[in-house]
Amino acid sequence: MTGRRKLGLTGWIMVGLVAGLLCGLLQYLLLPPELNVAIIRWVHDPLGKIFLNGIRMLVVPLVLVSLTLGTAAIGDLRKLGRIGGKVMGLYLGTTAIAISLGYALARIIHPGRGLSIDVDATFSPKESPFLMDILVDIVPRNPFSAMVEGKMLQVIFVAVLAGLAIASLGPRAATLKRGLESLDAVIQRMVWFVMLFAPLGVFGLLAKVVASEGVEVFLPLIKYMGNILGGMALHVVIVYSLILLVFARLNPIRFFQNAWPAIVVAFSTASSNATLPVTLRTAEERMGSEDSVHAFTLPLGATINMDGTAFMQGCATVFIAEVYGIPLSTGDFLTVVLMATLASVGTAGVPGAGLIMLSMVLSEVGLPIEGIGIILGVDRILDMCRTAVNVCGDLTATVVVAKSEGALDENVFYHENLPMKGAGSAQT
Repeated sequence: MTGRRKLGLTGWIMVGLVAGLLCGLLQYLLLPPELNVAIIRWVHDPLGKIFLNGIRMLVVPLVLVSLTLGTAAIGDLRKLGRIGGKVMGLYLGTTAIAISLGYALARIIHPGRGLSIDVDATFSPKESPFLMDILVDIVPRNPFSAMVEGKMLQVIFVAVLAGLAIASLGPRAATLKRGLESLDAVIQRMVWFVMLFAPLGVFGLLAKVVASEGVEVFLPLIKYMGNILGGMALHVVIVYSLILLVFARLNPIRFFQNAWPAIVVAFSTASSNATLPVTLRTAEERMGSEDSVHAFTLPLGATINMDGTAFMQGCATVFIAEVYGIPLSTGDFLTVVLMATLASVGTAGVPGAGLIMLSMVLSEVGLPIEGIGIILGVDRILDMCRTAVNVCGDLTATVVVAKSEGALDENVFYHENLPMKGAGSAQT
């Protein structure tokens, strides 16, 4: 006779997500505005911020230590170059496919055609970074400053350099390597402690968004939202599934089941960087990837791989062009694909990064940047969805590379009812 199955951490996160959506909607519909704002300020906002601050606190030390150990485990520069080449090819390739798909679907659906909306909305974009400055900035002048400021490309560079140095020194660096392994275990346990707060954090984040925005803001842009959400779903289901089937011979359904904890946290936080601790644990404990692969590919992906964001660039460009009545040429399409792909390399994996990328793309094709103000009202919800796609893309590339390198344990990948370690398990 079996007992009742216990609800694991992933289940509780889903409970928090659904409860947050319902609570936020009920607040917005039933409560006076003053009381609604007070509950957001005193309950939802603190819960969400505590959770986000906790996982952001651990991102830099986690990436630095785990990537250093992962690079040291690879050791061979040729192997590191091979893994880097494979994952960069997948990241840039899927980003280009995503933006092309977004652009093409928008040209078919015409989300902005005939839309009567105030086009005087304002948006103040940040200055677009010069591509060569991005490349130069990868090498930090002060590694400690890079860690304090959370500049992830610079942190990745320092970690890879340190890992190669440890590998080249061999026995002389054995003591340092053991110390880093102990530190990595401590950081992983800290991540677990923070994740115990995830259900409440997710509840607060979702309740705040829904209670603040309500439903009226979505109605004028429902066609635009449907274009993006439906298209991103096609990208995930078709493109990622084909990549998994063709290049890794893995079951896509099992992959999405295993990726679910990271996808839920990505949706809740709208930040690839904030989700990184969960993504790393998911890759190891649910996908079966070895540290030597995911410790390198996932921090890199959280910084430069933005398929969901790229999809939005294509769709939003067509939408804004149609609202303003400005035609787009084939040359504009090629410019959009190139600029959005390159911009993804230099845009941080934080909430709202997609709008920075979009301002760069619009400038290049001669569209008014002020048009971003039209979509600001619905961008928070869309940002959450596209971050989930971004993280799913990171995991897809990681699994494919791990399988190609013989660094994927398929017994773990196909394990039934696999819990996150230390997160509560399904018991009978």
